Amino acid sequence: MVELRPLQDRDLDSLYAISLATGHVGGDASAFYADNRMMGHIYSAPYAKLCPDTCFVAEDAAGVAGFVVGAVDTRAFEAQLEHDWWPDLRAIYPDPSGTPPATWTADQRRSYMIHHPRRTPDDIAEAFPAHLHMNLLPRLQGRGVGPALLELWFAGARQFGVTGVHVGTNAKNHGAVRFWQKCGFERLSSPVSEGSPVWLGRYLEHGLSDQPNAP
Repeated sequence: MVELRPLQDRDLDSLYAISLATGHVGGDASAFYADNRMMGHIYSAPYAKLCPDTCFVAEDAAGVAGFVVGAVDTRAFEAQLEHDWWPDLRAIYPDPSGTPPATWTADQRRSYMIHHPRRTPDDIAEAFPAHLHMNLLPRLQGRGVGPALLELWFAGARQFGVTGVHVGTNAKNHGAVRFWQKCGFERLSSPVSEGSPVWLGRYLEHGLSDQPNAP
């Protein structure tokens, strides 16, 4: 049995672990990083700390194995990151900008993101102001947990007046792109450069229960 519930403080380590375990095109990234918290510093932990009301987890008998986190106002969240989240991390992780990018390790590439976070394109942030991230360990995939977590997040977001949400995913993660499209997200753009994400967006007039093809 899988329980879907709001995030609790004790779940933070699980968010870090899941972020790493799904951080390489949807698969395990642990072999690529010397610092096993680097992925979580960017993609999950700041949400748990700065906007816990829009964070939910999926837990089975073995523990927390999935999460959905997000922010209802992307621009406000980006500003909050700059004020309350990135400064402490920048004091820990040096900016690798002074060395050739071709020589960077995976950790250094993430350090660069901490010092130079990517800003969501204006047209996407304006049309779909909210955004989210979702990751599931393999044992929960293909069981309908993803769509159920999304519906839970959508229900919470609607209470904050959210009408549109976007996601950004690795262009090489074809499974993720297919998943979002099956869940009613429309592709908004193609990658403009190596490493840039595919953007997808969805309006929230209807719940996932209206999406018959959701996995």
